[in-house]
Amino acid sequence: MKITTFNPSILTSKYDDTVKLFESLGFEIRHQHEEINGIVTASTRLKNEEGFAIDINKTEKFTHDITLIRMNVDNFEECYQILKEHGFENAMGCDTTIDEQFFKGAHMISPSGFGIILMQHIKK
Repeated sequence: MKITTFNPSILTSKYDDTVKLFESLGFEIRHQHEEINGIVTASTRLKNEEGFAIDINKTEKFTHDITLIRMNVDNFEECYQILKEHGFENAMGCDTTIDEQFFKGAHMISPSGFGIILMQHIKK
């Protein structure tokens, strides 16, 4: 299994303000998506000149912002199993995953409480 992307990701109800903050810090919008699943209603990926990336995700499901680690991999099932073997639990319940046309994902929570958004891009 290979990790292809590793960066912070923020879930926030203050989506527009958060995107503007990172733009003022020199980040530029790379791409945006609307309505990804029932939790995230919009998502923006930003990068700066040095190649650092951050994802800002709009949600109304939480009363406070949540910062996670986004980890893209080339083998979702293998990494999902590794995380489970290390005590991570799927925050969406049981083994529920997000299966979209271009990616598969899950929100995983460590035993100590930090979160990873695990994703695999599906190339067609």
